[in-house]
Amino acid sequence: MAPAHGTRLTPAGLTQSSAGRAGGVGESTLRPDGTLKVTGEFAYASDLWHEDMLWGHTLRSTVAHARITAIDISEALATPGVYAVLTHDDLPTEVRHYGLELRDTPVLAVGKVRHHGEPVALVAADHPETARRAAAKIRVDYAPLPVVTDEASATAPGAVLVHEDREDRGDHYAAHVPHPNVVHRQPVVRGDAAAAAARADVVVRGEYVFGMQDQAFLGPESGLAVPAEDGGVDLYVATQWLHSDLRQIAPVLGLPERKVRMTLSGVGGAFGGREDLSMQIHGCLLALRTGKPVKMVYNRFESFFGHVHRHPAKLAYEHGATRDGKLTHVRCRIVLDGGAYASSSPAVVGNAASLAVGPYVVDDVDIEALALYTNNPPCGAMRGFGAVQACFAYEAQMDKLAAELGLDPVDFRRRNAMSQGSVMPTGQVVDAPAPVAELLRRVKARPLPPERQWETTEGADLRALPGGLSNTTHGEGVVRGVGYAVGIKNVGFSEGFDDYSTARVRIEAVAGEPVVTVHTAMAEVGQGGVTVQAQIARSELGVAQVTLAPADTTVGSAGSTSASRQTYMTGGAVKHTCEAVRERVFDLGRRRFGTYHPAWATAELLLEDGKVVTDGGEVLAALADVLGDQAIDLELEFRHRPTQPFDLRTGQGNGHVQYSFAAHRAVVEVDTELGLVKVVELACAQDVGKAVNPLSVTGQIQGGSTQGLGVAVMEEIVVDPVTALVRNPSFTDYLIPTILDTPPMPVDILELADTHAPYGLRGVGEAPTLSSTPAILAAIRQATGLALNRTPVRPEHLTQQP
Repeated sequence: MAPAHGTRLTPAGLTQSSAGRAGGVGESTLRPDGTLKVTGEFAYASDLWHEDMLWGHTLRSTVAHARITAIDISEALATPGVYAVLTHDDLPTEVRHYGLELRDTPVLAVGKVRHHGEPVALVAADHPETARRAAAKIRVDYAPLPVVTDEASATAPGAVLVHEDREDRGDHYAAHVPHPNVVHRQPVVRGDAAAAAARADVVVRGEYVFGMQDQAFLGPESGLAVPAEDGGVDLYVATQWLHSDLRQIAPVLGLPERKVRMTLSGVGGAFGGREDLSMQIHGCLLALRTGKPVKMVYNRFESFFGHVHRHPAKLAYEHGATRDGKLTHVRCRIVLDGGAYASSSPAVVGNAASLAVGPYVVDDVDIEALALYTNNPPCGAMRGFGAVQACFAYEAQMDKLAAELGLDPVDFRRRNAMSQGSVMPTGQVVDAPAPVAELLRRVKARPLPPERQWETTEGADLRALPGGLSNTTHGEGVVRGVGYAVGIKNVGFSEGFDDYSTARVRIEAVAGEPVVTVHTAMAEVGQGGVTVQAQIARSELGVAQVTLAPADTTVGSAGSTSASRQTYMTGGAVKHTCEAVRERVFDLGRRRFGTYHPAWATAELLLEDGKVVTDGGEVLAALADVLGDQAIDLELEFRHRPTQPFDLRTGQGNGHVQYSFAAHRAVVEVDTELGLVKVVELACAQDVGKAVNPLSVTGQIQGGSTQGLGVAVMEEIVVDPVTALVRNPSFTDYLIPTILDTPPMPVDILELADTHAPYGLRGVGEAPTLSSTPAILAAIRQATGLALNRTPVRPEHLTQQP
């Protein structure tokens, strides 16, 4: 009889079971940084300290678009305690711009400023307040220029150009855009949408407005730059992508990359806002100029100006369907406001265009997505990355169509849901599970929360009412609504980008026990990658003791902690490298002891699908015996299957490596007299392929859902439409959900393996941000009867007559 699953017979007839593995793939391993963070003991980048360090500060523009006619730094330089004041003229090389995709962002403003808060000058002083006071003494004379704030002002005949020299800078998008103030344009055309529209029994149209959001991470931008004896610099910084930062920093400093050594410091959240540079170059410039370590920490006000935001958008959609509820066509136009600099706008455009139809089967589509250059704040990556804006609009359209056809909104969606084998509007075949209909079925089947939960024997529980503890209502005029939504999000870098990650794995015997060290450059920004890497190493090598080395640039790139890619990519790199290390161990054992050495035979037989499946006893002893005083140390890269750029005329191409899906049901209660909303429950069902760490997966889904709630009813950066000045750069006026706003969030996790991915896993973190927002809006619409075509919903929108 064959041994039971998870066991293997040893030559002596002994058995070991895989059930003993601790902290491997599929287990809810606790985070090593969790206790430190909740107790306030975790060291964030803002806690960095050097005994003789200076403090850096950035002077930022007070206007959105103007020529700089003069800068006088004399009074700032004369301030006691000031060591340096730098402007654009003090930069050490001719490379004075940087950027994620296009090198269009000046290190310090040159000639003119293009948005409110653009860096103009730098100060280093012996105290942070001294640096701030000195910066306030710098006199900058501005000659105002016309402000470009929307599509009309950006593309009108004779419009002021935000960037006059695009082609001179090697901008490869400039040749195919309709206007110099368009960053990038991507059409997606498949079939004949015009002919299909003529055949439709029902056609609905809608115009939607999506506000600008801030990533609102709790740890502001911060870092410490330390000049080195070799003329280089060591930078300790909170970031999302060490090697991308390095690529942009070194040319400006005039240093080879090997002399700019970067180490990840504690990161207090990111959500896309740390993909672009903030203080990195500025801190290094001041450190190299003064010869002293320089620390820079933004306050909350400065943080609102120090990173990119989510693109606001205007979306116009047309959907058609037959009487029996089958979609005939989709036509849409998505205009994203990229602000003053490109950042990742081209990639956001590609995402918005390719995912504009949602997780539905539609043969005939005509889509246009574009991003503008304006004098509004720069926009770039934020959780959801272009798919969030599209999902808000297409899900509203699906509800409109269902109402016109007299169909249940969930049944209508399920009737048109894609599945494995469906074809995207880009022509790409979805070749992994796509359980869209099942996700919708699960959230609809969940029991609804009880009505009128605020009613208690002691009176009203204000926490359960719209307005909460503000004591604005006791239930008068409160109505309930239920809404549904589902979304599709790509995973990983797309459109032919060379997406890879690197892992270094070392195994050695220490005090007679095998120990593994894993070293990657992955940025741990709160997503839980620090547990995943150790779990994978334990599963692949069967060694309980795994140490993670600090992330830095002495190991190859891990890519960005974004696009829901790190578990797939860096997890894949750790898996790939561990497999190679394991084979080296086996080879070493065969050479040292021979095939039939009892100890080594035990280790070799105690395998399941090529993996060690025990965490103790003979296997660990055999591993230590095989290693002896040798260590096996390998560094390898891992790549996913290749993608393709989208055709610039038709949008066709296999642009994405993987898709993820999530569905939400929102239950809300609305005080229609006061315009207040209480989200009572926000249930989610999501396919994750494989839950490497189920506890972390649930946390990611709930975190993404909470951000979607903020987008729906709270979060918006308000920019003056005339002056392009930011009106609310603080948490006093920019509202984010607190624990009192966060409802119960039951989560239903599916694990349908994607055979192309390590362990069959699927990126998790972004998909729930897509569908949570339109589900809440759908519930509010049902409760109020209002159209509500913009997000976030404000109280004044809810007190209108339907």
